[in-house]
Formats: sequence, C-alpha cells, structure tokens
Amino acid sequence: MLRTRASCGSGYSTHETLADLQPHGTTRQRIHLEQTYTMQAVYAGRGRDSMGNSDEKIPTVLPLDHAIVSAEANTADPLTGDVKRMARRRYQNGQLLLKGKKKKVWVARWREDIIRSDGTRHRPRRSEVLGTLKDYPTRRLAERALEQRLSMARVNSLDYQPRPTATFREFATKWQKNVLSQLKPSTRAADKSRILKHLMPEFGEVCMKDLTAQRIQAMIACKAGLVSPKSIRNLIALLGMMWNQAKAWGYVQHDPFLGLVLPERDPLNERCLILEEMKALIVAAKEPYKTYYWILAETGVRAGEIGALTATNLLLDQGAIRIVQSVWHGKIQTVKSKKGNRICEISPLLVEHLRGYIRTWKPNGLGLLFATRNDTPWDTDTVRKRNLYPLLQKLRIERCGFHAFRHGNATAMDQEQVPIATRQNRLGQSDARTTMGYTHAMSQDGRVFAARFGQMLTVGNA
Repeated sequence: MLRTRASCGSGYSTHETLADLQPHGTTRQRIHLEQTYTMQAVYAGRGRDSMGNSDEKIPTVLPLDHAIVSAEANTADPLTGDVKRMARRRYQNGQLLLKGKKKKVWVARWREDIIRSDGTRHRPRRSEVLGTLKDYPTRRLAERALEQRLSMARVNSLDYQPRPTATFREFATKWQKNVLSQLKPSTRAADKSRILKHLMPEFGEVCMKDLTAQRIQAMIACKAGLVSPKSIRNLIALLGMMWNQAKAWGYVQHDPFLGLVLPERDPLNERCLILEEMKALIVAAKEPYKTYYWILAETGVRAGEIGALTATNLLLDQGAIRIVQSVWHGKIQTVKSKKGNRICEISPLLVEHLRGYIRTWKPNGLGLLFATRNDTPWDTDTVRKRNLYPLLQKLRIERCGFHAFRHGNATAMDQEQVPIATRQNRLGQSDARTTMGYTHAMSQDGRVFAARFGQMLTVGNA
C-alpha cells in the first residue's frame, strides 16, 4: 500500500492507484496528487495515458511510505504508522526585530531542531543580537545579516538533522566516561584535574554550540596571570581533543579555535645537570642507585621509563636497552607517545656494569630492574626525596629532580654535535622543537668569539 498526505488539507485514505483517488478529496487535492504522480512517473520512466490513469503501481525514486507532504509535518505531534518525519520542516526566513529605546539593536529569531539528553526532540526558538542600528542602518542590511546567520546555523540545508544539545558540563561528563576512561592513568588524572579546576568553572553552564572563540580567548586572558603559558597551552590542547569528539557526536559544527592568541612560551629555566655533576653523582652513589643514575645520565630516559625497565629489555649483546613501558604512581602503563617506544644504545662500560649488576640482582614478579621488597616499582618521588636530595646536598650541587639528567643528556649531545634525528630517537621525542628546548649548551664558537672580541675591546684601555 502507498500512503500520501497532501499539504493542502487532511490526509487521504490508503490507496493503490490514482484511479482509486477519484472519489476522495477535493478537486484541488486530486490535482495536487495527479501532479505528484506525473513527476513520479517521469522519474520511474513509466508512461501514463492522457487522463492520468494507470492500472499499475508506479514506483518512485523515494518510497511513498516514507514521504510526508502535509501540514502535520510541521507540527510536534507524533506520526502514526511507518511514516518518517524530515528534520527540516520548512524553509525559514527568520524573524527580525528592532528593539531598544536608547540603543536600538537588531534581534534575529529562528527555530532549531535539537535532541535533548533524554533522547526526545525539541524545536526551541533561538534569539540573537545581530548588531546595532548604526551597524545596519536599514532593514534590508539587517536581513542580509540574518540570512548569513541562518546559513551558519544550516537550518535550511537539505541535509539538516536535529543535533544533540548539552552544556559543557553535561558533555564533559559524558566525554570523561566514554573517552577519557580509555586513556592512560596518568593522562586521565591530569585531564580530570584540568577539567575540574579550570574548564568547568569557565564553561560549565555554557551550551556547547555557544562556546565561541571569544569566550575561549577571554578564558586565556583570565588565566594568563594565574598559570604558566605551558599550562594554558595544555588546557587548549585538551579542549581541542574534546571538541573533535563533540564534532564527531554531532554536538557542534563550528571551529572556536580559529584565530586564538596563546601566550608565548616561558624562557628556558629548567635545571640542567652538567657533565661534571652527573659524573660526581654516579661516583658517590651506592648500588642500586649508582646503576639507576648511570642509566639516567647516559640514555636520557624519563624517570617513569627507567622505573618500568625490565631485565629482559637489557639488550646487552647488542649494546642497547629497549624502552617499551613506563610507571606512574606504581602502575605500569605505555610510554608517553609512539616515539617513546625505542632502543637506546649504551656504552661498553655501562654494558659491563649492567652484566655485573644482573649477577647480584634479585628477580621479582614483574621482572623489574628496580623494585621494592614487595615486588612493586620504585616510587620516583620517594627515591628523589630519600636518596637524590641528600646526595645533592652532600656534594653541594644545586637541588634538582630526575628530569635534570634528561636535560643534561640532551645538552651533551648538542655539544658533541649529534644529529637532531638521533637526539629525537634517543630521547623519544617527535617534535624537533621540543628536543631543542632541552638544550642548554653554549657553543664553542661563541666562547672563542667572546674571548677574541673581549681582547679587541680592551686593547689600549688597560
């Protein structure tokens, strides 16, 4: 059976052929359906007689049992049967109002289709100030601005569909449950903290579609004096990751990151251990900390990576170690990035030292090179406070953390003119700019020039 409902009156009864329609409806309704069937016959490639009658069903490009051409398509009333409702009910011109007494503004209104959090559809009216009377002196100019706004909202697009709607708080809750839960424990902890402490207070009650570049830029300006530029960049990176998922889920269509101005990166102020300081620490330390510091200094691996280093990943015959995992708060997880899965070559001296270390090494359940009595990974904070800090104080070296070994290794490679690609591979970094940021070296050429120029400046002035 084929079902059709006319746009000029009540629905028809179910029918099979156009001939069945002749006793039903008004003349205007029959004319409308006759025109409709004629177009369908053209699309289907079927002929009809001059009276418009046919004894066979006329197939269509779009099945009639899913088509609605009626007034009820523009209502919120539920449809019966197997009939589907289109999202775009009618072409909208919108409504334009001039409001205000002292300062007159043009206000635009239109309808949008949304899907609420409970799954029901709703068609709320949107209202937005387009500009002042000074911006648009005539109604025609304001109407053009309204057309552009409706085009951005895509309410008249042929593929327009109802979009789910949610506040940032509602979306963030769903994103943490479905997406963030799939990431590493360290990533989950850091991102949850950023969302709770920074993003929720700023955008919690803002609808996702209303989150614009202007709002985000205002947040950046507000945070500029409170947190470091690096922290702000991390916030924007997190918001961008959430936004990509919001686009995929249909919550938003626009890009609020276009044109954002981020604060400049802080000048390099990370502590860096020089070669003599690293050598002194290795000599003064007792086992197993001697081996621990030696590996940190020679390979530049992260503290979490050496904490998860297993005996099976010591490739002593090849003169290298393999980095495939890291530890965070006692939990083994993957490395920081894909580039973090790597092999670091080590010196023959360190190879021989590790052979001797393995002979006295006590195996544990996880096979870790450095483990506690309970067969758990070392806690880096505990090692730093209980061993590294006292040793630094004893040697009268400025206090620093394990990351200073990494910066010292990168600086030594720069002084030895190691190619940047090799440095990236050893440090497990994909961005060359990050690798260069670990370099604290002063070039030998610079020292030679400074000495010569100093002599030139002082000649005859002594």
